[in-house]
Amino acid sequence: MKIGKDIRILLLRARHMLRVAVVLAVMAVAAACAGNDEQETAVDDVADAYEQAKLAVERGNYRRGILIFEAIQARYPFSELSRQIQLELMYAYYKSNQNEQAIEAADTFMRENPIHPNVDYALYIKALAYFEDEAGFLERRFNKDVSERPPNEVAESYSALRRLVDRYPASPYAPDAEQRMVYLKNRLAKYENHVADYYLRRGAYVAALNRAKNALEEYNGSASNAESLRIMVAAYEALGMDDLAGDARRVLELNFPGES
Repeated sequence: MKIGKDIRILLLRARHMLRVAVVLAVMAVAAACAGNDEQETAVDDVADAYEQAKLAVERGNYRRGILIFEAIQARYPFSELSRQIQLELMYAYYKSNQNEQAIEAADTFMRENPIHPNVDYALYIKALAYFEDEAGFLERRFNKDVSERPPNEVAESYSALRRLVDRYPASPYAPDAEQRMVYLKNRLAKYENHVADYYLRRGAYVAALNRAKNALEEYNGSASNAESLRIMVAAYEALGMDDLAGDARRVLELNFPGES
């Protein structure tokens, strides 16, 4: 999938949006503190600290950026500025491979700001933090099949992307989310088929049917649907349910000619 460039473009756009919002937030705080020289100095310091943190992140010094952002957030925990810092932090955590912190920051932001206009961004970062990019790298570089690994994080990423696409179809992150869902859907379907085949080979035909059916229903349209149908045919035949086996075979031949 050609998604690397899309990620950079989308995140740069998001950061521009956040930069504008933070400047407005700082200006609002400054206006509220206009009658107090000491407080105005503190605001100037916060604004400068924010710029330092932002510059550190842009240069790849995520550790320094995170430390400064966290200090600002601790100083203004309930302000609009704090909400913008949460968005900055989840991005910095993600870029520094602190995925648990990125996910926690995204979940906290969505829980505390359920109707905020940047909830789609929080969902996107959460999905990216779960996304198994390195799994795809292993498959491509070393021809390593990871379909036998329990896809817990893949399922979480798919769920977050699905929420993003369903709830925010006009989001600038929706097109990239849809591309990622194609990969993740096939990854999840392959794992379901792996488990179904395991049951099939051990004579647990009902369990094999349940897993193959789940792969078809939950991940319809994936490249692994043909294998799900083949497993269903074999399981029905082993159970002596020839009519159902015939139905499954006809669906397989109709949708995947030559793969029965």
